[in-house]
Amino acid sequence: MLKDLFPKKKRYATISPHPSARDKVPEGLMNKCKSCGEILLTKELEKHAKTCPHCGYHFTLSAPERIRLTLDEGSFEEFDAGLIPEDPLHFPDYPDKIKKAQDTTGLHEATITGAGTINGLPVVIGVMDARFIMGSMGSVVGEKLTRAVEQAVERGVPMIIFSVSGGARMQEGIFSLMQMAKVSAALARLSAVGLLYISVLTNPTTGGVTASFAMQGDLNISEPGAVIGFAGRRIIEQTIRQKLPDEFQTAEFVLEHGMLDSVVHRKDLRAFLASVLALHAKEGTVIGGGPTL
Repeated sequence: MLKDLFPKKKRYATISPHPSARDKVPEGLMNKCKSCGEILLTKELEKHAKTCPHCGYHFTLSAPERIRLTLDEGSFEEFDAGLIPEDPLHFPDYPDKIKKAQDTTGLHEATITGAGTINGLPVVIGVMDARFIMGSMGSVVGEKLTRAVEQAVERGVPMIIFSVSGGARMQEGIFSLMQMAKVSAALARLSAVGLLYISVLTNPTTGGVTASFAMQGDLNISEPGAVIGFAGRRIIEQTIRQKLPDEFQTAEFVLEHGMLDSVVHRKDLRAFLASVLALHAKEGTVIGGGPTL
């Protein structure tokens, strides 16, 4: 019989893991790169400062993570941790949105401010957090940043602000827009006494934050690939009725057009900041048109 000459091969069923086995895989063990699609172990990703070792894509950092990567260990002294937002316009569902953001992030608001050192050099720092209502700027964000700049003036040390924001917070209306002028006025006082302000723009930095303090640094730098702009791409295209370049509003595009001083990879950023601070600390350095230090 032909079937005896060519015996049928046995087939083996593929057994899927039991649901309980799948549940044992720790959550957050791996991450997929949004740029190249590589699957990355979380521990490996953290070794690379949350940047993809294959393509260089920069994952979003929380404000606490940013502070740990930037400042000397154990040097951070937080300012105004107890400031919490109000609902001045009685905007529908705004208190619920605030509560959800606070519970999710463990933060009171979308920025952390404080003082610390980088390679032993003192600075005051403000760090925005995209997880908190997309880093939008409300009254508390503006107040905390303003107070931080005032602390920099009082202590006579440089100021660094890490921006990441969707812009002014619409739920606070004019109270949010006022923060653009308030923080800018504080930075003008910082400049008047000759102190350095470094603005670091991360992905994304847009709206009223871009239109104010994010672009007012003595040195404006960005991480690679960050979206930087005021209005959104679609709004601009609809307004001017033209197709914009694919790289429009990326950090590299903004650098090429003269609105940034440098684009620095996150793994190099701490060393870059330390070098700038060391240069600024040298006697005779003049910053922002202020007096000689």
